[in-house]
Amino acid sequence: MTGRTLLHGSPASNGFRMPAEWEPHAATWIAWPHNRRDWPGKIAPVHWVYGEIARKVTRSENLRILVNTTAHEKQARRILTRVGVDPGRVEFFRIPTNRGWTRDTGPIHLKRELPRPELAIAGFKFNAWAKYPDWDLDCRIPARAAAATRRALFPVLFNEKPVVLEGGSIDVNGRGSVVTTEECLLDGNIQARNPGLGREDLREIMADYLGAPNVLWLGKGIAGDDTHGHIDDICRFVGPATLVLCRESDPRDANYRALEENRERAEGFRLEDGGRVELAYIPMPAPLYLQGQRLPASYANFYVTNTALLVPTFNDPNDRLALGILAELFPGRAVVGIHAVDLVWGLGTLHCLTQQEPDIASPAEG
Repeated sequence: MTGRTLLHGSPASNGFRMPAEWEPHAATWIAWPHNRRDWPGKIAPVHWVYGEIARKVTRSENLRILVNTTAHEKQARRILTRVGVDPGRVEFFRIPTNRGWTRDTGPIHLKRELPRPELAIAGFKFNAWAKYPDWDLDCRIPARAAAATRRALFPVLFNEKPVVLEGGSIDVNGRGSVVTTEECLLDGNIQARNPGLGREDLREIMADYLGAPNVLWLGKGIAGDDTHGHIDDICRFVGPATLVLCRESDPRDANYRALEENRERAEGFRLEDGGRVELAYIPMPAPLYLQGQRLPASYANFYVTNTALLVPTFNDPNDRLALGILAELFPGRAVVGIHAVDLVWGLGTLHCLTQQEPDIASPAEG
């Protein structure tokens, strides 16, 4: 089975765009965890956290799971059965992975309504955050997912070179705006994804491949983030015109200055139609460490399902405050805390390990 490649024009010129995460899903994609180095000493409890995430996701949408081997799939099925996941909601794909961070490696789905409803996949290149040597399997996931689902694949090229981009480095409102960070996409020295590409180059790429020509630039990410500035730990769209940003209240904390600078930038943001962005704020949890290393614990790493908002929690006094604020921002969804102290040992939590697939049958919002 092979996927289809649209040879003429960009996704945007063919009517495709990347929908916002809160738009209706057909499914959520995850990769069942297997790399013990990602969760030192924690892989067993992490499997059960995945089981709980699967249970919450499958209440309102399907779950597509990437597995490496038959034994890997059997392990996942055993845990999902024990936690009560409906097997009719789960589909397994034998697509091998190096790691389980599906937000960055999984298929970024695009959608169009005309001339007929259709999904496609943006084929960005993945190079393990320009940091780790093992990424040969993860880099192939979008093409293999396109083949498995018989969807068009748009290889993302600029000046005939593949473009590196992870899903966690961007967040879209589905209307033409995308928010990201300079630290991740513009730093040419540390973990440089696309050396030589500048703001206008990246704006053109976002416009052509995501349908999002209005790029909103924040500065830096949070301490402990080994991706070097992913947006999904600091700022997220929660509506077509609303961003929620993390703020640190302790001026002595390593995140305080960067998050305040991001707030100042966001106060001047303009949407694709020229209107101002509405801003809301959530706190940061107290610092968490593993063997002296700061971990990227953040409530902004939430994931939106069709009926719920899954939010990482950290046994922190600010857990309740963050859940309350997010409940006000998502009044139509149940806000569910997922214990993420074990997950964050892998340097990521809920949003990092999930990737949404839009519902082809649902019309565009707005």
